[in-house]
Amino acid sequence: MDDKIRRELLYRPRFVVAGTGSGSGKTTVTLGLMRAFARRGLKVQGFKCGPDYIDPAYHSAVTGRPSRNLDSWMTTHSYLQQYFLRASEHADVSVIEGVMGLYDGKEDTALTGSTAEIAVLTDSPVLLVVDVRSMGRSAAAIVLGFRQLEPEVRIAAVIVNRCGSEGHYQMVRAAIESACGIPVIGWLPRDSGLDIPERHLGLLPAVERGELAPLFDHAADLLAQGTDLERLLELAAAAPGLRCPVQAGPASLRPAAAAQLAVEQLPEAAAPPCPPAALPAPPSAAAVSAVAEPYQPVIAVARDAAFNFYYADNLELLERAGARLVTFSPLSGGGIPPEADGIYLGGGFPEEFAAAIAANPLFLSGLRAAAADGMPLYAECGGYMVLARSLTDRAGVVHTMAGIIPAHTVMQERRAALGYREVTALQDNLLLKQGEQLRGHEFHYSVMDYLPGEARTFVYESKGRGGTRPEGYINSSGNVMAAYAHVHLASHLPAAGRLVAACRAYHEQKLYRLNYKT
Repeated sequence: MDDKIRRELLYRPRFVVAGTGSGSGKTTVTLGLMRAFARRGLKVQGFKCGPDYIDPAYHSAVTGRPSRNLDSWMTTHSYLQQYFLRASEHADVSVIEGVMGLYDGKEDTALTGSTAEIAVLTDSPVLLVVDVRSMGRSAAAIVLGFRQLEPEVRIAAVIVNRCGSEGHYQMVRAAIESACGIPVIGWLPRDSGLDIPERHLGLLPAVERGELAPLFDHAADLLAQGTDLERLLELAAAAPGLRCPVQAGPASLRPAAAAQLAVEQLPEAAAPPCPPAALPAPPSAAAVSAVAEPYQPVIAVARDAAFNFYYADNLELLERAGARLVTFSPLSGGGIPPEADGIYLGGGFPEEFAAAIAANPLFLSGLRAAAADGMPLYAECGGYMVLARSLTDRAGVVHTMAGIIPAHTVMQERRAALGYREVTALQDNLLLKQGEQLRGHEFHYSVMDYLPGEARTFVYESKGRGGTRPEGYINSSGNVMAAYAHVHLASHLPAAGRLVAACRAYHEQKLYRLNYKT
């Protein structure tokens, strides 16, 4: 390889853990491997393919490092590649957990949104997890089919799960290696102690309290006994070097253009940078001093057991757009931070803590006061529910909420929505101009009950597998915006700058009113 090309490459030890389908055991294998590597003193960076929030919480609990989402449908390929390079920079090994089966994604005949697409985009070797219950040589046929379906996908090794005995493991290992030429480097037995509790939103507090630590340790113990961890680390270290994607952009910016950049956040400026070695030289001191430093508006982010569904890069994009983020806990009994110029209420499961939220007048009255004063207030899913007049939990108990949105949230036993969404702004709002789009994901069991005669203005037209429908809420002043969709700000990079600009404008208005009164 040419020395110049080698110098341009960035090396990241990595592999993807993929399954043959949902329930194959990839999450158990992922967590066990992460814990086993972390025990060795390695810095393990977790990633999750797709929009899921629960598995990244597991990863973070096991590794002690925030896990990241990689989604090839919600974000552009170049953004995803840059983000992976930056987030994995200081890790000894990156473990990317797949979603569903290796080839399952947004489309039936292409890789879009699948684990396989992430593996191709990051040029990562794949560790395939195969459930071999009640199976012998047929396991080889499964692996052979997975290997041959997409030549671009490199299945580098196999772990077989739910083996009846070590003899069973040796049998399927011989069959797979003989027919496929792919090494089987480990196994897990059938063991009820490895069963992860049924996935539900209320599980995350248990993760945070450490209640699942024995399960993670048990998986790590069994994998350390039955898996060639050294070989797996060698496969990860042998992953090819990656080049930082090049995005076309303006060669230079005049001061006026730079000021506009803070408002609109051109895609090239908002994209996360590659590691320093791949970045262009910083601007000169004279160029920097020619542009006045804009005020950093403060965005208060609700973050506790009730509100914790945030894409890490959404928060980072807001910071890169010029915001200063401060977190607060509605469950702690406190109110909105006094320095706030805007509020971000993310998703979560407020229905699990509805009584505590209803019993916090500082929080609810603070939301009402902020909305009435014109402060930008952006909410999604769980945050949307809390802005309603009331929340009826699964037991039928009605809890008073903020009352900013003229609706009542009602929990249902059956899931109300699940899947990717592409949302189009029906009018200018805190994130988008009319007609612009964001991509995101929806998953909830609640419905918003707007009574007949209640005034409502939809914020989005939301498109998913089930068709297109109006969604969300925006108030007449435009400073309150809420919807069920968890949007990914990287799907339309100017959106982060728009929210920050709205918060900055509110701060300036607040200062003007204060000075005018004095």
